[in-house]
Amino acid sequence: MIYTRNSDVYIELNRERGVLLVKERIDREALCTETALLSCSDEGVPSLSSSVTLTLQISDVNDNAPVFERSSYEAYIVENNTPGLSVFTVKARDADWNQNARVSYILEDSSVNGVPVSSYVSVSADSGVIHAVRSFDYEQIKDFHFRVKAQDGGSPPLSSNVTVKILIQDQNDNPPQVLYPVQTGGSLVAELVPRSADVGYLVTKVVAVDVDSGQNAWLSYKLQKATDRALFEVGSQNGEIRTIRQVTDKDAVKQRLSVIVEDNGQPSRSATVVVNVAVADSFPEVLSEFTDFTHDKEYNNNLTFYLVLALAVVSFLFITCVVVIISVKIYRWRQSRVMYHSNLPVIPYYPPRYSDTLGTGTLQHVYNYEVCRTTDSRKSDCKLGGAGSQNVLIMDPSSTGTMQRIQSEKSILDEPASPLEISDVNDNAPVFERSSYEAYIVENNTPGLSVFTVKARDADWNQNARVSYILEDSSVNGVPVSSYVSVSADSGVIHAVRSFDYEQIKDFHFRVKAQDGGSPPLSSNVTVKILIQDQNDNPPQVLYPVQTGGSLVAELVPRSADVGYLVTKVVAVDVDSGQNAWLSYKLQKATDRALFEVGSQNGEIRTIRQVTDKDAVKQRLNVIVEDNGQPSRSATVVVNVAVADSFPEVLSEFTDFTHDKEYNDNLTFYLVLALAVVSFLFITCVVVIISVKIYRWRQSRVLYHSNLPVIPYYPPRYSDTLGTGTLQHVYNYEVCRTTDSRKSDCKFSGAGSQNVLIMDPSATGTMQRIQSEKSILDEPDSPLEVS
Repeated sequence: MIYTRNSDVYIELNRERGVLLVKERIDREALCTETALLSCSDEGVPSLSSSVTLTLQISDVNDNAPVFERSSYEAYIVENNTPGLSVFTVKARDADWNQNARVSYILEDSSVNGVPVSSYVSVSADSGVIHAVRSFDYEQIKDFHFRVKAQDGGSPPLSSNVTVKILIQDQNDNPPQVLYPVQTGGSLVAELVPRSADVGYLVTKVVAVDVDSGQNAWLSYKLQKATDRALFEVGSQNGEIRTIRQVTDKDAVKQRLSVIVEDNGQPSRSATVVVNVAVADSFPEVLSEFTDFTHDKEYNNNLTFYLVLALAVVSFLFITCVVVIISVKIYRWRQSRVMYHSNLPVIPYYPPRYSDTLGTGTLQHVYNYEVCRTTDSRKSDCKLGGAGSQNVLIMDPSSTGTMQRIQSEKSILDEPASPLEISDVNDNAPVFERSSYEAYIVENNTPGLSVFTVKARDADWNQNARVSYILEDSSVNGVPVSSYVSVSADSGVIHAVRSFDYEQIKDFHFRVKAQDGGSPPLSSNVTVKILIQDQNDNPPQVLYPVQTGGSLVAELVPRSADVGYLVTKVVAVDVDSGQNAWLSYKLQKATDRALFEVGSQNGEIRTIRQVTDKDAVKQRLNVIVEDNGQPSRSATVVVNVAVADSFPEVLSEFTDFTHDKEYNDNLTFYLVLALAVVSFLFITCVVVIISVKIYRWRQSRVLYHSNLPVIPYYPPRYSDTLGTGTLQHVYNYEVCRTTDSRKSDCKFSGAGSQNVLIMDPSATGTMQRIQSEKSILDEPDSPLEVS
């Protein structure tokens, strides 16, 4: 007999041969070793026996793959780390034994932003320790993921994979960058403050950014040093420089302020900017009046252009109106001369009214009806009655426009084989087709736009299977989600309630409940995530140079400047994202295009040749800043450059601005005056035309008392009736008798019982009327008969 350790029989003995046989499949990982008790006995009386214990060593087979301790890993690493830093360890176990249980770790091939992941991290093959290969920068990469494979030493080897995500944490490693005012050696930047400035007057605004994130990017502004600290203050949060008292004549013209911009990191980093302020009321008191005059000149040029354009348009409209009126008058006069050649007055002709058909057989109006039959009408006024094999359509006179159909041959109850119906119980909740939904919507959408549809099915029947969709209450940034989207209760269609702005909200999620119509109702939920896609809806914003009337900005270039001399830098930002925010710079127009160029990527304005004495002092550059969106948007900035070695040379070159400004002011006045006169004439002409039209319309209403339009009626030419007694055409006339006719071509004779209208062949459009028996005045209501 054989007894096993756990009473399970894995081994049996062949009694005839004394051979041990495997009875059941053995799993080494479950047993490791097996102990069996072997007992032998003879057949004597009494029977004698002996036993022996056998220990069996079970060899391992590689039938188990390594298993990681976690389904996925996530680790954090602070930026600016030391290359080779140990990040964390992945661990996998193999249930096999010896070589089959030896686990090796391998980094699977993949890429991060087009770079092999092996250049970011490495994995120790024996221990599974993950090391950073490089020093990470949060501003360049914020997170990435890769896969690690655990492989055992069996033959063939077995393996498993796990996903590892590395998140880079930000450090305060970048100081603030001041965008305005720009600190360059060749720039003349001064903020002008009039002496009449009151308390709180906005002098300028210091603009700075920090490329770090979170609280490391929170900036504060502080006035470090000033010529007169009692005159100016700096907003700690917005960087606005304002006056804190009334400016007086005793204040110095030149004011110098040093402002510190500091972030909120630990430790904090800062930057210093110098702001020059000129306290003056007139430009001769300060150095750089150049920019302001240039700005005024540009403004006057633009105003002159638009005034000339408006004057030309209004003049064209006025002249066109006059020409049209004269042309219409001439055309009507020529038509009356050519077509009619008659002095007959125009008799207005009105269509007659017809009597009812029941009395005379004529209709007031003629109607044409078309009957349309439909196969899916829910309700019908026509009844179908069956007689034999025919269907009769019967109109119900008591109905209001609906139809009914009657089939009198068979009833549906007479049909055999009525099935047995099983009543349904509401025991199934609605089930969504997907476990979660994700949809994209482009910003600036139309409110009410259909985004997508959620769908749930219920296995029940009839009312229990009727699914209604309900938007669960939640909030997005403190605002109810119902103000963002709505869900159609019947169809599950999700509509956008508002127009989304990517710059305000990039994504949000909410839950939709599907509820059936049973009693009690059953329901299920699903999560929906909406991602807003960016559109190129914002043009670039130029931060420097600032285009304001109060700022005196000019770039000074010495005549000794060499090739590549940095004149200034155009600073612009775009609040869009992705490629919509990639900016390029282009020189649109320049006084001397052979002297300056603009960096297409950085906006730097540099000289492309040696400056000479022949170059003009006044240089004006128009730079276009364009984003990379589709369609692209752009902004234009004007940069004024003075090529000079000394300030008096700059001042002497711009003394003609006063004369130009006075000339432009006079030109603007006369243009405005001319525009006003022409506009008045044009409006007067239009008012007169409308008044005449209204007067004629009112006259026609008073004379004829009819709502019908007056159709001028002119008598046609007739053929000679004496020869054949026929007319070329048949006409229907209505005679209107008046007692105040000033002139008439019809003559009436006293004898005869018939009225004959005779056409004089030699006439040119006039008619004569002869009455042979009686005067038409003697017979009331005598009809006019035409032979």
